[in-house]
Amino acid sequence: MASLDLHLDPCTVNSRKVLAALAHLQTPYTLHKMSYFAGDHKAPSYLKINPCGTVPCAVVDSSLTLTESNAIILYAAELAGDTPAYPRDAKKRADIHRWLFWEASVWFASCYVYLVQNVAAPLLGGRPDAEVLKAQEPRWRELAGVLEGRLAETGSWICGPDVTVADLSVAASVHLWRKQRFSMQDFPQVQRWIADVEGLKCWRETQGAVDEALGG
Repeated sequence: MASLDLHLDPCTVNSRKVLAALAHLQTPYTLHKMSYFAGDHKAPSYLKINPCGTVPCAVVDSSLTLTESNAIILYAAELAGDTPAYPRDAKKRADIHRWLFWEASVWFASCYVYLVQNVAAPLLGGRPDAEVLKAQEPRWRELAGVLEGRLAETGSWICGPDVTVADLSVAASVHLWRKQRFSMQDFPQVQRWIADVEGLKCWRETQGAVDEALGG
């Protein structure tokens, strides 16, 4: 099997999704732990590996560098073969891809505002900007409504009766939802789904690294 070197900080959204997905897919890897808040992603040694200066980053066989979290997940899913998390069926895969693109293009950006204001700012000695949060709320509620509708339609996971890599990717944006302080009362299906994700073995197994990175 190809070697896979992961460079990441477990507490970041995009690192968390990769850790959980690789655990779920049972993909072996070598971990190179970084500290985002310490600026490890801007170190010259890391920029030689990933000029984008983003985390996570994966290096396959010392020859292929993947700098996008969902690309790392899809690579691991391809290696795993035909699994419920990433079935061979073209329509099912297209649906999974749709939600991965949705997460990367709109969902992450909206959730990230709450992460920066309610999690990162206090950790760095600052305070949340109430005006920034207020301005983002309509957009976040719109997107949460899209997810709510989809989960109500399936009654289980995002793409149907089986958990897929789409669930792990989309869930990562709200993996600190208690600290992010979203207004969840109008989204019971999203609340139910988050609880289901938190009950997954791969999520529980990777929670410790997140807690450690955030200082408990």
